[in-house]
Amino acid sequence: MAIGGYVCDLEVGDRIGPVEYTMSAFVVREYSHANELHHDFLQGIDDPLAPPTLIHLDKLRLYRHGCPKGTGPSARIHYEYDATVHGEVRVGDKLSVSGVVSERYERRGREYVVMEMELRRATDNALLIAYRDTSILAYAQKSEKK
Repeated sequence: MAIGGYVCDLEVGDRIGPVEYTMSAFVVREYSHANELHHDFLQGIDDPLAPPTLIHLDKLRLYRHGCPKGTGPSARIHYEYDATVHGEVRVGDKLSVSGVVSERYERRGREYVVMEMELRRATDNALLIAYRDTSILAYAQKSEKK
């Protein structure tokens, strides 16, 4: 188990969370603005929906909770993700996010880590988003590191 250290130290089977929070209008508005998602249902009403890609912030929330020392010696690179949306996320929803490291492997001299996450509504445990994220732990190949 590598919980409590750096993100780069995460191991297969490490579980982070659940972490509970309430979706705020501020987060939805600012995330949508930053990603040029200029739709009324995201920024123009009092009760906006959270864009499905907002779960990217939940990965950071889990890392901050489970890996308080930070990234480690190298910055991560977000490589790819797959999200399945099962329900809408609304401002004011109490949410619970959790994740587990399902894979860690090396390819072409670079280390990859895969995190499976679930975002659930805390009040009824309904699955809202299932998410699989692959990150490269450092762009430099192991043979290039000093």
